[in-house]
Amino acid sequence: MSSDFLKEVVQYKKKLNKKKEAFYEGLKRNTTKTKLTRYRLFREAISKPRRINLIAEIKKASPSQGLICKKFDALKIADTYVENKCDAISVLTEDKFFLGSFRYLRQVTDQFAVPVLTKDFIIEEGQVYEAFCFGASAILLIVAILSDEQLTTLMQIAARLDLDCLVEVHDEKELDRALHAKADIIGINHRNLRTLDVDLNVSEKLIPRIPSGKIIVAESGIKSHQDVLRLKELGAHAVLIGESFLRADDVGARLREIMYGDTDKRP
Repeated sequence: MSSDFLKEVVQYKKKLNKKKEAFYEGLKRNTTKTKLTRYRLFREAISKPRRINLIAEIKKASPSQGLICKKFDALKIADTYVENKCDAISVLTEDKFFLGSFRYLRQVTDQFAVPVLTKDFIIEEGQVYEAFCFGASAILLIVAILSDEQLTTLMQIAARLDLDCLVEVHDEKELDRALHAKADIIGINHRNLRTLDVDLNVSEKLIPRIPSGKIIVAESGIKSHQDVLRLKELGAHAVLIGESFLRADDVGARLREIMYGDTDKRP
């Protein structure tokens, strides 16, 4: 995958958002008087003390790995995650590069009570409303694809809709921008979205720079219980894991192995 991956994604999103303008306007009109009750559900679920919390991801494919889950069933995957006591669920909704869908998001939010994160490349306010209307408790905001003004504006819109924001960073500069925007939940992505290389040492570099009071989520490339323990020791409050679970024949057993070090151990 070329270093222009992010640019390609953003260009695609701009074209798609243009086509969905009327749809977004309809969502905005229909949500102005909605009773809002979801704020901080996601934040509280992933920041429970004296443990490392799990955001389990539903993802069908990725640009770097291709098709991840051949027998993909969002509800079945979510049921396995909930059965194994995940703290929140992340649903990929990006359709072109990750084969995601808002249909999967709706299936999960309609069926399960756990907080759900909409994971997408959000660059415009209509996408925030879409996540809200499909039942999300939180949205992903990627600092690398947003200006400071965009980041602040999208966070403000999300707050008005009672959505938490997982603000994702990849390096020191992006972390400084997230902190300047007063992000409460900082996601450290070990995957460089420009090269798609993975390096868990990114958490080691960035976590000490994050002030106390922030919620820290470690993302991407987490493949073993030792990785989870290392990230917990560094100060992460939660891990976001998808591929490592979904490639396994027994998703539940793999989850228990990575999170608890024992395939037979129930949380």
